[in-house]
Amino acid sequence: MKSLQNLFARLGVLLLWLLHWLPLPLLRLAGRGLGALLFHCGRARRQVARVNLRLCFPEKSAAQRERLLRRHFTAFAQSLLDRSLLWWASRARLERLLHLSGAEHLARADGCPTLLLAPHFVGLDAGGIAVALRVSVVSVYSRQKNPVFDAMFLAGRKRFNAPVLLSRKEGVRRALKAMRQGLPFYYLPDMDFGSRESIFVPFFGVPAATITGVSRLARAAGAKVVPCIARLTAKGYAIDLLPPLEDFPGESVEADTARINRLIESQIAGMPEQYYWLHRRFKTRPPGEAEFY
Repeated sequence: MKSLQNLFARLGVLLLWLLHWLPLPLLRLAGRGLGALLFHCGRARRQVARVNLRLCFPEKSAAQRERLLRRHFTAFAQSLLDRSLLWWASRARLERLLHLSGAEHLARADGCPTLLLAPHFVGLDAGGIAVALRVSVVSVYSRQKNPVFDAMFLAGRKRFNAPVLLSRKEGVRRALKAMRQGLPFYYLPDMDFGSRESIFVPFFGVPAATITGVSRLARAAGAKVVPCIARLTAKGYAIDLLPPLEDFPGESVEADTARINRLIESQIAGMPEQYYWLHRRFKTRPPGEAEFY
């Protein structure tokens, strides 16, 4: 059974590799078709996204949220196929497709480490590659169950400037060490990892279990926090490194974590279809509160 699964995985990798030769308009057209297919076949994830959109946008009508959901599946699928470019396209082609602004914020100011705050937009991987084209980074890597896909993901993320990839089990010590040595930490702050090491702070007005790592890492390393926002565009991706957060960390871990969620909300407002709504963001509930999904 495993050998058969690996065979299908290799065929999938081959298909992705072939797709990277396509011009971007054709690749995006294929992504649009894949998005329609995933919308109709992915019943479970479709329902998760519907719940998320209902909780986060109660002011929208059901029809408006449904149109937003369809646009999300399109953007999500296009970003999936775009990974063929991120993993195999030449550096020259990637530099044409990935438009990075605010690169000056990657520089160490007075020896200050940098934490790149990268919310879960569909362009997340494109943002990571855009930064890695310029500097070596440290990031967290989640191993894939299938060894073929795991090798592909790992090789794709290690293409440029010898990044330091850490597993979630390794904790923050190696990340802190790498940051102090000058590597920006490409950090993802907005997934529900359960109640451990999380606190409940509002996300679109709904209590959401949120990891406190941004505040704790900034305090421990004395790091500046630079938001990294990646947007899928018709010509590739626009990656904006925003100015470092002022007066951060602040008075408390709780206040800092709530501030990060508000920042993410403000960025979602400009491109709501590109946020990763397929994740069960509100899976963990406060004691005594009913589940949403």
